[in-house]
Amino acid sequence: MYKSRLFFLLLCLSFQLSFGQDTKKIYLSGKDFKNPVQWEFMCTGGNNSNTWSTINVPSNWELEGFGTYTYGRWYKELNQKEPSKEQGFYKYKFEVPEVYKNQEVVIVFGGAMTDTEVKINGKIAGEIHQGGFYEFKYNITDLVKIGAENLLEVHVSKHSSNATVNNAERKTDWWLFGGIYRPVWLEIKPKTNIEHVAVDAKMDGSLTAVINLNNTPKDATLQASISPIGSKETFKPQTFPVTKSSTKQTIQAKWDGVEPWNPENPKLYQLEIAIVKNGNPVHKYTSKIGFRTLEFLKKDGIYVNGKKIIMKGINRHEIWPESGRSTDKDISILDVNLIKDMNMNAVRFHYPPATHFLEVCDSLGLFVLDELAGWQNGYDTKTGTTLIKEMVQRDVNHPSVIIWDHGNEGGWNYDIDHVFHEYDPQKRIIIHPWSDFDGWDTHHYPTYLTGMHRFNNGENVFFPTEFMHGTYDNGIGAGLEDFWTRYKQSPLFAGGFMWAMLDEAVLRTDWTGEQKYDSKGNLASDGVLGPHREKEGSFFTVKEVWAPIQIKPKQITSTFDGSFFVTNDYIYTNLNSCKLEYRVLSADKDALYTNSKKVVITTNPIEVGDIQPGETRAIHFNVPTNFFKGDWLEITATDKHGREIYTWSWPIHRAPYFAQKFIKAETEATATSISESDGKVLMYSKNISVELDKKTGEIVSIKNKKGNVPFSNGPRPVGMKAKVETIKIEQFKDSIVCQVKYSGGIDNITWTMFNDGRLKMKALLLKNAGRNSGFDGAFIQGEISEFGLTFDFPEEGVEHIKWLGNGPYHVWKNRIKGTTMGLWEKDYNQTITGESFENLVYPEFKGYHANLLAANLKTKNGDLKFFSESDKLFLRLFTPDLPQKAVSKVFPQPEFPEGNISFMYEIPGMRAFKALQDQGPESQPTNIRIKSGDVGIPMTLWFDFRSNSN
Repeated sequence: MYKSRLFFLLLCLSFQLSFGQDTKKIYLSGKDFKNPVQWEFMCTGGNNSNTWSTINVPSNWELEGFGTYTYGRWYKELNQKEPSKEQGFYKYKFEVPEVYKNQEVVIVFGGAMTDTEVKINGKIAGEIHQGGFYEFKYNITDLVKIGAENLLEVHVSKHSSNATVNNAERKTDWWLFGGIYRPVWLEIKPKTNIEHVAVDAKMDGSLTAVINLNNTPKDATLQASISPIGSKETFKPQTFPVTKSSTKQTIQAKWDGVEPWNPENPKLYQLEIAIVKNGNPVHKYTSKIGFRTLEFLKKDGIYVNGKKIIMKGINRHEIWPESGRSTDKDISILDVNLIKDMNMNAVRFHYPPATHFLEVCDSLGLFVLDELAGWQNGYDTKTGTTLIKEMVQRDVNHPSVIIWDHGNEGGWNYDIDHVFHEYDPQKRIIIHPWSDFDGWDTHHYPTYLTGMHRFNNGENVFFPTEFMHGTYDNGIGAGLEDFWTRYKQSPLFAGGFMWAMLDEAVLRTDWTGEQKYDSKGNLASDGVLGPHREKEGSFFTVKEVWAPIQIKPKQITSTFDGSFFVTNDYIYTNLNSCKLEYRVLSADKDALYTNSKKVVITTNPIEVGDIQPGETRAIHFNVPTNFFKGDWLEITATDKHGREIYTWSWPIHRAPYFAQKFIKAETEATATSISESDGKVLMYSKNISVELDKKTGEIVSIKNKKGNVPFSNGPRPVGMKAKVETIKIEQFKDSIVCQVKYSGGIDNITWTMFNDGRLKMKALLLKNAGRNSGFDGAFIQGEISEFGLTFDFPEEGVEHIKWLGNGPYHVWKNRIKGTTMGLWEKDYNQTITGESFENLVYPEFKGYHANLLAANLKTKNGDLKFFSESDKLFLRLFTPDLPQKAVSKVFPQPEFPEGNISFMYEIPGMRAFKALQDQGPESQPTNIRIKSGDVGIPMTLWFDFRSNSN
């Protein structure tokens, strides 16, 4: 059935031959893993081995149920004696119609892992190809039968016979797969043809093209033309003579009015170069290109189109959980858009990616560091020379590619650095990622205070090709702003690339049970995105920190006049091409208790004006008359392509306003009562009763009309010590009061229960330095990672939270950016970032939440409401579960304080691969000096445990 469809396709394509001599591309496999073609297949080891069956091509055979899964750290953390070494045998029959007689036929493999032997009709097509990440081809003109059936046989060895290939590609920190995982196709073209074109297209419209030719006839010419993609603008073709039988020729052309390519405005052109004989094209070569000028100035920087660039980048593995390294253009579009959505402008790999990914980088706009594989070991000279040629010839014309990476962290061979420039007329720089090489310092995982001639007093251009390592919830966004602010202070800074984009979990077709996806514990869980591109909290932190529009910190008060200071952090774009819009939003007073959402009460555009890259200027909008009827302000910036840059937000009022707005007060004639008995203080109202322990000052029990409320054993001090000294109780007409006086870190806590059952806690912390009696040493530690008050509450039965504050993601001290003021809600989940791949629900439920103003915690046994009259208070909502599958020592999160629900002024920072002391100031513990006469630190909270306040 398929053969007949292929034959029909070939006939349709052959009809085009009389109208132009383009290269015909005919797929023998599917174009991608979503649209595969079945070939005959047998695997020699592991699952479903030693039996001929069929397999989808392209694919990695492990994901198709064959062979054995292997991770590249088999020799280290995984303590395996050797990796899997199965081999795969493929067969496929195809026909080449008679119309292609006297044409040149080339078979092309987009990528196969790892050693690949190709036979056509029983005859070897050429030397066995070694290297799993490269496009390779064979001229099979003399091997195919025209107008008859042909047999293609492919023998793929997962483990290479070349030790340097295994050391470069398969002793690594990534998944090792086998199989033909990228497409296979035929290229059919006339015997007189253009074999390859490598261009250097500069921003002024000049173009140099190095053209490889075959069988050039006498009196032929070369014609070069360009046409802008997405535009009807025309440019005059240019013609050049060509010498008969010439195999290589360089032409130089120039067109006026060309619009240059850059990642902020990725303008592309279709280049066509044709061999013309007697006025007719003999063969045409086409390629999408961009005109841009690269300059690499040592002791200065990297310039693109005359502008010094700073790369905001990330490292990406090419992987999809259900298909391994076999992907498609839809995934490339998805990933590039996600990278752009984080306000990044650059991406790096550990091997050449699929061509369609580079095409999307060209069209949507990213700088690319294109890397020869070699994780920590390099190829031998012969193999490396071949693979550099294949990589450069495939990728040389992509305007997105601005740098060649030769291996990684020791994975290079100095003897073949020169080969890159042999095939690249642009002479892009060659870097050795992680080293200080040839004027380009790409030091990996530098500390905040990295120095010793590398940064503080360095002389080489500095751009770490890996930093901000993201294992589990570590790194990426945590500490980024500090690192970025400091590094940008150096005029030699050219940017950096975070590790990494994805948690590389793959579907285990050989597993049964609930667990389906495997990331080898912590080894492959390095991403800011989950395996199916689920967004972690750091995604939004990066989006804000790297936004090309930066708004200077602002606090809205009654004097607010609509003014902001805005910085243009673009390289090429004037902010007058962007859009800014403000919105004033409000939440109904019953929003915590009902399904009501936020309401936009005013929205208007903001005039931006002319702000050049690097400039900071004031912008202003007219404050509407109903502005202070709103609860918070949002400003959204959108770029000229319609992509959201970021949405910033600010509360319009202070915390007491929101507490009074959202807490439900009721008229209650029945008075409260208070008494002391058996070491307890007993506080009663019609709706609620509370028992406090006189010795500790902590809640012993709470009861409402539905029964026991298990909120207890607090307030306990966090980051300080305190002892109860005295307790005083008072009765008032509308309330009862219990004042607890402490020595140590807490000065006093006053509990007020109103007649309707509302409970108010007013605490004063760190007031008096002298009242430290009864403690061995200080009552507050010198360095403070956590500071506040905590309570116990069982996690069982918790269902949902709705809150007003910053959200929706949890935060760390050094990763608060990326959350915004708003009315948020989320269901209870037990997501462990980097591990819960079978049920990866975001945002995570547990952890610290910034700027708590009001919250309703829903449980099976009733609701708990918290309200803060203290600004900038963190709500600790239980403790995130720790990963269970780590295979090496990890630090997944800082230690959490005692208790389950806490109200904190200080929370810890998250490490970013380095210890906290090697990170910036926002990652460090704080400290406080308490002096006589200090008024102390207040914390005022309201609790609503009434069963009828729904």
